[in-house]
Amino acid sequence: MIKRTLGCAVLCAWWMAGLLQAHHSLAGVYDMKAEKELSGTVEKVQFSNPHGSLTVAVKNPDGTTTDWVLTLGSATALAQRGIGKTGPNALHTGDNISIKFIPAKDGSPLGFLKAVTLPDGRVIQISAGNPND
Repeated sequence: MIKRTLGCAVLCAWWMAGLLQAHHSLAGVYDMKAEKELSGTVEKVQFSNPHGSLTVAVKNPDGTTTDWVLTLGSATALAQRGIGKTGPNALHTGDNISIKFIPAKDGSPLGFLKAVTLPDGRVIQISAGNPND
C-alpha cells in the first residue's frame, strides 16, 4: 500500500511539474508597458488553443520584408469576439492590415496582438493588453 501511495504521489508531482513548465508568463516575453503599430500583409492565421497566431509580412525601409508573428487569444476567445475563419471579421492571406501590439522584450519580430485595422478601415479590438482577454 505504501509503494502504491508513494508511486501515485511521484506520478502526480511529475505531472504537475510538466503543467507548470508548459504554462508560461506572457509578461516574461512581452514588454507589457510598450505598444507598437505596423502595417503589412497577412501571411498566415492560425486559430488554435491555447493561443492562435497571426503572421504579418512588414516591409522594412531598406526594401526587405520581416515576418512578424503575433500571438492571439484562444480560438474560443476570438470566436466570442466574432473573429474566425469566415465572416465579416475574418482575416485572409493577402489582406493589407495595420496592427497594434505589445512587442517582445528582446526586440525580435514577435508580439501580442491588441487590435487590427482591416482593409475596409474597421478596427477590431483583440485584447486590451491583458493576455487573458
